[in-house]
Amino acid sequence: MNSISKILNFRLSALAACLLFFLTGCAFVSLLGIQNDESLFAGGIFKPYAVAYKYPWGRAGLPVMLMSYLGTLKSWIYRPIFQEFGTGIWAMRLPMLLAGVASVWLFYLLLRRVAGFRAALFGCFLLATDSLYLLTTCFDWGPVALQHLLIVSGMLLLLGFYQHRRHLWLAWGCFLLGLAMWDKALAIWMLSGMGLALILVFPKQIVRVTTLRRVAISVLAFTIGALPLIVYNIAKPLATFHGNTSWDTSDLAGKGRLLSTTADGSALFGWLNMEGWQTHNPHLPHGPLDTASARISAFARHPRRSLSLYAFALALLLAPLARGHALRAILFALVAMAIAWTQMAITANAGGSVHHAILLWPLPQMVIAISFAAASRRLRRAGIPALAVLLAVLMVSGLLVTNEYRCEIVRNGGSRGWTDAIFRLAGYLKTVSPGSVFCEDWGIMDSLRLLSRGKLPLVVGTDPFIRPARNDAEREFLANAISEPDHIFINHTKDFEFFEGVNDQFVKYAANAGYRREVMAVIPDSHGRPVYEVYRFVSQ
Repeated sequence: MNSISKILNFRLSALAACLLFFLTGCAFVSLLGIQNDESLFAGGIFKPYAVAYKYPWGRAGLPVMLMSYLGTLKSWIYRPIFQEFGTGIWAMRLPMLLAGVASVWLFYLLLRRVAGFRAALFGCFLLATDSLYLLTTCFDWGPVALQHLLIVSGMLLLLGFYQHRRHLWLAWGCFLLGLAMWDKALAIWMLSGMGLALILVFPKQIVRVTTLRRVAISVLAFTIGALPLIVYNIAKPLATFHGNTSWDTSDLAGKGRLLSTTADGSALFGWLNMEGWQTHNPHLPHGPLDTASARISAFARHPRRSLSLYAFALALLLAPLARGHALRAILFALVAMAIAWTQMAITANAGGSVHHAILLWPLPQMVIAISFAAASRRLRRAGIPALAVLLAVLMVSGLLVTNEYRCEIVRNGGSRGWTDAIFRLAGYLKTVSPGSVFCEDWGIMDSLRLLSRGKLPLVVGTDPFIRPARNDAEREFLANAISEPDHIFINHTKDFEFFEGVNDQFVKYAANAGYRREVMAVIPDSHGRPVYEVYRFVSQ
């Protein structure tokens, strides 16, 4: 009976960690505007469709790949969600937040099988209070939420197969890992890292369970999961690999620094939010939640770094205190992380952003949890109280940084990529009846496609100006764009531009063709900063 009560208490505590993660995420859901990459998956749901490949099925075909390395799994998941609940901010962000909750719970189950209840509960709470794990999951511009869910689920099922020899678990585990490859082919970093780590750290265990039948089950299940990606690479011969396997080692130091700031939680300050020096009209706390958040931030002296990086360093020092499977599990996580990060670090245009580095999670939490749990057992009776105090300190550290993000967002607003002006822009466009809406800068089109549910006649207008030369087709495109009176154009104001100078080039081009710009509206964010310009061209 005592054993049952103990198990129930641990499970209830793990569920409390999941609830904490969920409630913390809910406090962020409505704070920021929709970033372009966050809404990228809508290109597989709404017009104008933006997919790299459709499988020929029926009249329209099945959308399979959004980009050469990004599948449409998220698009398929969200299609019925949007049909039922619309495309509001909660309908878009809540499902991925719930995916994050599920990944926290599954991580608890994984650690429990690997290293026992003590490590499982420690790691579960550590992951649930990690600032960047929460933010990258909630806003999911990577996208990373499904990656974490699928990979942790696959690991848990494969471990269950090893412990119980159930072939169904082997099949489902490999299927989910294959599905992760279709969702985002960059999953190869983690899958190859974990695969090589298993071979290096658990060679005897691998040999012991390997049979021809099990290899066939694994390959078949993985292939079924990754089948859309495989079909795409057959139709477009190895397009995923040709387009994403160039190497660049020029910024290894910078990528290393990014990894460390991801670990301590500071990497997104100034990227998600505007900083104080950029804000002339800061918002005062409004309501009990904002007021409490601001007071906690002031009391803690506005912390921007958690203690997680120090905890990881201490865990490495204490790792030799672990024994048997626990020590090998730590080595497995370290080797897998090293191999995965090396791949992203030497890949061109990868590894230098938080949404790449965070793919290593939750392996750092695995190392910390197992190492600290093993060390606590050496303290005997004092072990559990010492571990509880350490966990409380790390949790508070992470939550204070998360709270600081919220305070900065509320006070100063979202950055140019996360501006809440996108909602006002979408609302304004409902009041006009354009023939076409030309998006003259990055960061506009995908968000508007989602918010309008594909009802706006959106057109990419930047291409003729970001290329070094214009051909006849592009000149014809521009002439038609500026000559039609029902065509309207959207650009960022100078302070919010991504492609600097593109708008000026376009206006100059139109002037040379005999047209002048007529501004229809300037759309500000909630802090009064002018973000978007909506205009049309009229004859001079």
